[in-house]
Amino acid sequence: MYDSLKVAELIKLRAKAKGIVIKEMLNDLGLGVNTMSNLRHGSMLKADSLARIADYLGCSVDYLLGRTDNPEVNR
Repeated sequence: MYDSLKVAELIKLRAKAKGIVIKEMLNDLGLGVNTMSNLRHGSMLKADSLARIADYLGCSVDYLLGRTDNPEVNR
C-alpha cells in the first residue's frame, strides 16, 4: 500500500520546485480544496486525479507514489 502522507509531501515538494501554488493547481484541475488535507489524513487519491496532478506538475505518477526518485515522465 502507498503512503498518502508521502504522496502529499512529494506533490508539495514538486509544486514548490516548479513555482506552482497548490491551491491554484487544485482549482485548475477541478479538485477540491481539501484534497491535500485528505491525503495528509490517510485518504488516497483516485488514479485519474493522481495522473492529472502528475501531468500538471510535469512528473510521473511513479514519482508521486515514491516508486522512483526520478520525476521525469517515461513515455
